[in-house]
Amino acid sequence: MKLKLSKTLFLILMLCVTGMAQAAPTSEPTYKPYILASVAPAQVKEKLTAEGFEVLGEYEPYKGAKVIVITNDALKNAAAQSDFGGYGAIQRVAIAGDEVSYTNPVYWANGYRMATDLADIAAALKKALGNNGEFGSKKGNTKKELRKYHYAPFMPYFTDPIELAKHGTHKAAVEKVETALKKEGNGTMFVYRVDIPNKDETLFGMGILGDHDGADRVIMTMLNKYTAEKAPKHIAYMPYEILVSGTNAYLLHGKFRIALSFPDLSMMQFMKIRKAPEAIEKAAKAAAK
Repeated sequence: MKLKLSKTLFLILMLCVTGMAQAAPTSEPTYKPYILASVAPAQVKEKLTAEGFEVLGEYEPYKGAKVIVITNDALKNAAAQSDFGGYGAIQRVAIAGDEVSYTNPVYWANGYRMATDLADIAAALKKALGNNGEFGSKKGNTKKELRKYHYAPFMPYFTDPIELAKHGTHKAAVEKVETALKKEGNGTMFVYRVDIPNKDETLFGMGILGDHDGADRVIMTMLNKYTAEKAPKHIAYMPYEILVSGTNAYLLHGKFRIALSFPDLSMMQFMKIRKAPEAIEKAAKAAAK
């Protein structure tokens, strides 16, 4: 008797095969999205400044959590070398109680397909804040996997950003975004701005206020439940970025940005935050227009 596979079953089998292929052993080094620091919270800014980092801004995505956004000339120059490299012009440092963590420069540089893997930035951050190990994924991803990363078939890649708005000039686009983010009552907040040298590209940090599906407090509370109870918090995931490149304002698709930040999310967990990407996009469009 011949067996007929339904389209749904066939897709499930294909996803399983894909998953097994991605999980195949590899001799290549793997990277995880965050690094646990060894420095005391009170020393963070002093240590960063001593290593030549500039604090662009800081904010609290929810009570008891702080994010400090930093850059330096090396980061900004590296960002200028690739298309949409502006996303990599900053690093994020998080503080929760006595715990300090920060984004892994090599992980994010490859996820953003930058021209350099920011190994020099990783070394500088290690010197400033220490390195007690990477976290945020059980197995991590190789450089090759990160440079073509997407969560699952038919999900967006880095090269599939959302175009939020188009303006007449780069200057006009920058002014519109900055004014909207700084305006009270818009549901968003201005966290930082960094201009990429010798390039019409400016990156903004956007906090999202309120109690809706895309709000920082709501989504961070939900996502932190999906990490191990005693694991470091993934606070350095925040804030989101709006990139003004040329005359257009862009947002990384939530289904890419969230997945890259939490690569071990199960499909069931992802479904529980399925309304968040649309809510994030809505908030960003309001700021960009």
